[in-house]
Amino acid sequence: MNSTQLTIITGASRGLGRAMAEQLLARPGQRLLCISRRADEQLSARARESGAQLEQWQQDLADPVPVAVRLADWLRGLDGQAYESATLINNAGTVGRTRPLAQAAADELAQALRVGLEAPLLLTSAFLAATHGWRGARKVLNISSGLGRNAMASQAPYCAAKAGMDHFSRAVALEEEALGTGAKIVSLAPGVIDTDMQVQLRGAESDMFPDRARFERMKAQGQLDSPESAAAKVLAYLERTDFGSKPVADVRDA
Repeated sequence: MNSTQLTIITGASRGLGRAMAEQLLARPGQRLLCISRRADEQLSARARESGAQLEQWQQDLADPVPVAVRLADWLRGLDGQAYESATLINNAGTVGRTRPLAQAAADELAQALRVGLEAPLLLTSAFLAATHGWRGARKVLNISSGLGRNAMASQAPYCAAKAGMDHFSRAVALEEEALGTGAKIVSLAPGVIDTDMQVQLRGAESDMFPDRARFERMKAQGQLDSPESAAAKVLAYLERTDFGSKPVADVRDA
């Protein structure tokens, strides 16, 4: 099967990223590159069943420069005229240990910002440069969060990373619009999803995380979206004809 749709996803080994990868592999004409800390054999099996092209890189995005260089080199080795679309989905992120900034460890703060902000910035730069001149539609989808727009105590690095992601998306949208034929970019809040991050927040020490009870209530009251349902909504947003008209958006936007 000839692949005409190229998609790159970070953090594809679990949660929302994995659900998006699974759903993309079920579609015809897909070539998928997943960048995660570990490979997923079940995704490989899905690709074999569907005939999709799948490549998995085991990379730590806490060290993002080599990953960005590798991505740029890989993309330059492809025939850009062969793809009807090329999409980068910056999904990987980490909440780290939930605690006030005054009690956080420097190495953990640095890791959270590298994975959550530096890596998406570098990968977006590499993607845009390497795919410039490709014939198909080019899109960057940054998976943001409501915490990038509404602050929460004991979540300073995560809030900072997502707010930075939102704002660099605004800046890049202006740059690409000025080109006339540039890529479309959106920093999208995907809603509240029942992932390992939610488990981590519900399991945080209550004296370190004053909002813990709120997250426990959302779980108990069934207010969390499943990764599969959220992935379908995110991918549907990616296909909207007005994708990119709002560089900072929410999956629930009309």
